[in-house]
Order: sequence, then structure tokens, then C-alpha cells
Amino acid sequence: MGKREVIKVVKGQAVSDGDGVQLTRVIGNGELKEHDPFLLLDEMRSDNPGDYIGGFPDHPHRGFETVSYMLAGSMEHHDSTGESGIIGAGGVQWMTAGRGVIHSELPKQDKGLLWGFQLWLNLPADEKMSPARYRNFAPEDIPQVLRDDGAIIKIIAGEVDGVKGAVSGISTDPLYIDIALPPHGLFTQSVNIGHSSFAYVIEGTLEGENLQKGSAAVFGEGDFIEIGAGASGARVLVFAARPLNEPIARYGPFVMNTKEEIQQAIKDYNNGTLTG
Repeated sequence: MGKREVIKVVKGQAVSDGDGVQLTRVIGNGELKEHDPFLLLDEMRSDNPGDYIGGFPDHPHRGFETVSYMLAGSMEHHDSTGESGIIGAGGVQWMTAGRGVIHSELPKQDKGLLWGFQLWLNLPADEKMSPARYRNFAPEDIPQVLRDDGAIIKIIAGEVDGVKGAVSGISTDPLYIDIALPPHGLFTQSVNIGHSSFAYVIEGTLEGENLQKGSAAVFGEGDFIEIGAGASGARVLVFAARPLNEPIARYGPFVMNTKEEIQQAIKDYNNGTLTG
């Protein structure tokens, strides 16, 4: 089918979430509510402790997956399943909330740069009430590809140049890669036909659409994407996944298929049976 063209450019919007944490919301904002099966993408980046110190105290989730990826600093995690740990720079946590989990994510620092991302990925209807589970990956667990032109690709999920990512077995068959491109570097990646895809610029500039840091490009149909860096190089997160094409009912931390299921999630949370 050929190259996927950019069909929409989205500028991340400043929001506050958790206990006053300052974020840039890329998906889940007024410009792009969702991009099936992607529900939300937030970037947290600040060296001002006042922007992040409150973190995300205990809160529930049901019906989707959260992917946390840290580039600088660290976050400590505790939840109702008994899981706990620290996501440090370069680390990833892939959490399937399933039928329900209550957890907290709090900065493990009170100074310095805290920089990371959280992606929400929808679950199909027949998996929304599955048991919660976690996959935690240290930086050395994330496969990396170094191309001849100097491009460095970290593969959280999916496959690049025959190298498979850290995460597999996800029903939406996601691609999640972190690409560092040299000045005027060109990156090409195959993408399954029919899958939703987008790229978010976290450093530098992309040529063509002149995409700056903090902007996302939503791609149309095709079987590959092509990204070119500007004169100073670029660092880009690229995502793709199989759309579910199912009804979406959302209320805060709950994502189900019907209003009735949302009402049940709220009831379960209030009476202490959310996590089963």
C-alpha cells in the first residue's frame, strides 16, 4: 500500500493530574480524544519538584493497560495485588489492570529531572475482566538496534530489523519503539495494514511536517512509516496497534464498553470489590 502519510498533527496540552502533577497530554485531550486502541499518552518532564512531588496517590483502574516508561528519575509503585517496585531511568512497567487494581505511583526523589511517559492501551471486551498482571523491565531488558547511520532504536513492543521487543502476547499486537535519529537521519519501519499508528516527538524536529518537540503525527493507511530528522537530529516515540472497533465508555480511571459496565465499576470500587 505504500508509505503512511501524516493525516493529523496534534500538539500536546498542559494538564494537571494526580496530586498536582504537571503533564503534557498528547492523547486524551481536546484535539485527539483517542486513537483506537490508544486511549491516553502523557509526558511528565520537569526538574522542578513542585511539578511532580505529589505523584499519583492511590487510585483505581479497570478495563485497559497502562505502560510506564521512564527516561530520567524514578517512580515507586505499590498496589492492591501486593506488587511494588521502582521504575528507574530506562525502565518499563506494563500493567494490565483487567478487572481492577488500586495503586499508587510516587516519585522516588525530591529534586532533579523526572521524565517519563504513560500510555493507556485499551483491552478488548473479552479481556476487560481478566486478572490484573504486571511485567517489569529494567533498562538492560529492553532490546536495542543500532543502525548503520547511527540511529538507535529501543524496542519496548513489536519488532524492528528482526529484533523482537521486551513485551509480547498482547492481543492488540502493539508496536512501541523509542528512536534516536542523527541529524537528517531517516527511519523506515513496516506497520501492519489496518493498524492505528502515530509518532510523538520528544527531542529535536522532524522534517516534512516540521514537527517540533511536544507534537504528535497521526498516520493514515499504508504498510510503512518514514520519519526524517531535522538538522539537529530527533528523538521520537512511535506507536502502532490493532484497533478494537468496539464501543468505548469512559469515566476517569475506568474504560469499559457500556455505561452500565462503568456504573458497575464505580459500584465495585465504592463497595471494595473492584479488584475481585
